[in-house]
Amino acid sequence: MTAEPLPAWAFPPSGGFTADDLDRMPDLPPHTELIDGSLVFVSPQRHFHSLAMYLLETGLRASVPESLRVCREMTITINKGNRPEPDISILRAEAVSDEADETGYDAADAVLAVEVVSPESEGRDRERKPQLYAKAGIPHFWRIEKGEGRRPVVYVYELDPATGAYVPTGIHHDRLKLTVPFDIDIDLTEIDRL
Repeated sequence: MTAEPLPAWAFPPSGGFTADDLDRMPDLPPHTELIDGSLVFVSPQRHFHSLAMYLLETGLRASVPESLRVCREMTITINKGNRPEPDISILRAEAVSDEADETGYDAADAVLAVEVVSPESEGRDRERKPQLYAKAGIPHFWRIEKGEGRRPVVYVYELDPATGAYVPTGIHHDRLKLTVPFDIDIDLTEIDRL
């Protein structure tokens, strides 16, 4: 099997791609991200990834206050060269319009970014993306890892305004119960029944 040659648009211009380029480039694969001026194409999703996202999205939608909205797989513009796509994000309600053609949101409107780690995205999800989210001032970050069986382990971080970096505030195995950024209580063992 021979791979097709890459189209010309796949090669970054001098200085890299910009956040605005993502909306102007034709035929980009779904869920293309921009990290440090380079396009990142997402591999096919694994079953754990899909189940963990569904579990968390459902739990967050059940508890999110009216002032916030839950968004799944929408890009967040951090700066000119970075427009990552968190698996789930919590945004200020006034930033989320009813326009069907929205492709992303500004980091200033994000309250929480959630990444479900996959083998092919470990470095980005564990290191680079949290750095970008923290630098952009997103107050909360969760990293979801596969634990025993197919149960998720949720690593919770909060932005330290003095250092501009995330600090860990908890590791949750069977239940995710928090009071920030709002009251949350998600039974993580529910994944066994999905």
